Amino acid sequence: MRRALSLPALTLALAGCSVPELTLAQTANESADAGVYTCLPNLDGVLDFAELQPTLNVPVNYVVSPPGVSRTVDLVAQVGADGNNFWDFSQSFANDVTATIAASPLNAKWYQASFPSGQWAAPLDVADTLEGVYSTDTQAIYLLGAASTEESPKEGKTLLVYGTPVAIYRFPLQVGSVWVSTGTVQGGVINGLPYDGTDTYAVTDDATGEMDLPAYVFTQVHRVRTTVTQSPSAGKTQVTQQTSFLFECFGEIVRATSALNETNQNFTTAAEVRRLASQ
Repeated sequence: MRRALSLPALTLALAGCSVPELTLAQTANESADAGVYTCLPNLDGVLDFAELQPTLNVPVNYVVSPPGVSRTVDLVAQVGADGNNFWDFSQSFANDVTATIAASPLNAKWYQASFPSGQWAAPLDVADTLEGVYSTDTQAIYLLGAASTEESPKEGKTLLVYGTPVAIYRFPLQVGSVWVSTGTVQGGVINGLPYDGTDTYAVTDDATGEMDLPAYVFTQVHRVRTTVTQSPSAGKTQVTQQTSFLFECFGEIVRATSALNETNQNFTTAAEVRRLASQ
């Protein structure tokens, strides 16, 4: 009767920075004219506050494995002839679907009053039936909870408010960054049913390297691993692994999410894979 929450789709909402395609592998001090673009990658090995901010109401396209279709993934960094890490996610799949996702303000959302410090929301699932609510400051980006997109969906509404915000990304984010953040829900609702529980997020930025996609090559991505342990007050504990690849000013460009109760961070079968598509 209990539906497990998806991992946060946070950086899907952050991928709306206006960076021209031709500058994906350029640094900010090269001769390209920045023009109106407010964030250009400088490839300094650090994701700071200014390089990982949401752009509201800017749609971003991802290619996503269809629901119920698993994908084989290789999350282990390969080493190229130049001695640098790389990951190859460039293979195309005929049955991939396109998801267009955007962060949005909380204005007029039915759950706005439940998140007084919320700054924006973003879909947690491709169908946008569930939304995460977020805020940010110079120290971190926080997940405040989640709610069903509609107030009265046919399966029953969801409203989960963390008593303490969960730090999804702490700044500066760089290789070696490690932290654990916990959110506790009391008096929550999932699909119209009462829910209390604790979610623990263990996050590690453990490698950088090149990422090859069908449409792009990113020269310095960060591999960020998140293990989410969901412990309801009544019911079984569930664990999900997520590996995200982040790039300066673009946010999350690739995500692989494991099946439930996967223990290996280098899982090879993903329940869902999302990749930045040509815009």
